[in-house]
Amino acid sequence: MAWTVLFIAGLLETGWAIGLKYTEGFTRLWPSVGTVLAMVLSVVLLGWAMKSLPVGTAYAVWTGIGAVGTVVLGIVLFHEPATAARLGCVALIVAGILGLKLTSSAG
Repeated sequence: MAWTVLFIAGLLETGWAIGLKYTEGFTRLWPSVGTVLAMVLSVVLLGWAMKSLPVGTAYAVWTGIGAVGTVVLGIVLFHEPATAARLGCVALIVAGILGLKLTSSAG
């Protein structure tokens, strides 16, 4: 269950990272409200997952999911470059996330 909660927390991190773009410096009300809610919920779920997962593993996986999701959505939504080097780096992050999951004895 902790891994599922951590995955959702990571998705919410992606949501608030992308949401920051839409807030236009927190000058737009509803994108700002959504972004702040995603921030809070993401951190709350991360904290819940850390009750049974190692702190280093949980934090690294959370940031990794957020980073990968943000890069992918940046490519899709904002037409950021999808070069082989960028995609290779994303693949390395995914490999790290999977490695941490496979080597964790908790959760």
